[in-house]
Amino acid sequence: MTTAEMILSYAVWLALVVLCVSFLLTVWRVIRGPTLPDRVVALDMLTGIVIGFIALIAIRTGFTLYIDIAISLGLVGFLATVAFARFILSRGGRETPRPDMMKTFTASVPELRRKSAARRTPGTGPAVRRKAKK
Repeated sequence: MTTAEMILSYAVWLALVVLCVSFLLTVWRVIRGPTLPDRVVALDMLTGIVIGFIALIAIRTGFTLYIDIAISLGLVGFLATVAFARFILSRGGRETPRPDMMKTFTASVPELRRKSAARRTPGTGPAVRRKAKK
């Protein structure tokens, strides 16, 4: 085994370890992700990681057909992301608050109402201004 082959072998093993760790972390995000967009981004990331695995297999075996498979998978992943974006667009872009932020949102609404009521003084609303112009 020459020095170049040995370096390539170590690089492939290092890349394999990095891809395995990133795969596990991304699967955790798919399972745990609080919102649908988080899960879709994680699934898109999984597509990229699988493409990386396929590229490593192609390098290791020398069988170039795997590159065509990786390109096809990339196209399918891109189309899935575009389809999800169109789904969000057709939904009107409504964003539901994340569960970990719900406490912040619900706790701040009464406080905001009190502050806005304290700022208003009697006789200064829009209806009063319209009557004054007539």
